[in-house]
Parts: sequence; C-alpha cells; structure tokens
Amino acid sequence: MELHVIKSEQQYEQYLDWVDGLFDKGIKPDSPQGKKVEVCLLLIKDYEDRNFPIPLPDPIEAIKLKMEELGLKNKDLIGKVGSKSYVSMILNGKKPLTLGLARIFHKELNIPADILLS
Repeated sequence: MELHVIKSEQQYEQYLDWVDGLFDKGIKPDSPQGKKVEVCLLLIKDYEDRNFPIPLPDPIEAIKLKMEELGLKNKDLIGKVGSKSYVSMILNGKKPLTLGLARIFHKELNIPADILLS
C-alpha cells in the first residue's frame, strides 16, 4: 500500500482495515512492513486529530477527579491553596481559578497546564 495524507473518511477506513489486517498477521515492528504500519498509524492519528478533536475537560472537574484518584480531600489542600472555605469556593466554582492557583494544582496534582488554563 502506498501511503498518503488521509483526506477522506473512505481513505481513513481503508487505512484502518489495512493496519488491522497486518496486526492480525502478527507483523514484527522492526520489519519493513512494521515501519510502514508505524507511518500509517501516524497518518491515522493526524486524521483523527483533525476530524475528531477531543475537547479539554473542565479545569475544576479535572482537579476534583485527580483529587479523587489520589485519595485527597479538600483539607489536604488547605496549606497549599488557602483556607478550607477558600478551597471549597474554588472547587465549587465560586472563586476563579487564577494563574497562581493553576500553578499550584499543576505542581501538586500533576495536572497538565493546558487543562488548567482552558
């Protein structure tokens, strides 16, 4: 198969089918065919990024989710963010998420900055 930038849904489907078929055959990643699949997967990703963008999550919801994942409570942020009521106000959307707060949440919770600044 000759590879080109994907410009249509039909071409996208063909590339997906081709890659699926090669995966089913168990091609080796370091083989010439495997390297071609690697390029094809990049083309597929590019097409998906352009045509099926995934919106960034709400910053406050991302903070709450990360806190839940880490088993943190509001009280765990008191010394880093502010008082208990201030933390609650931020997480309830009553106070804005400032750049300074975004830095703290990025550092403390390892949330990507682009999510916090969206």
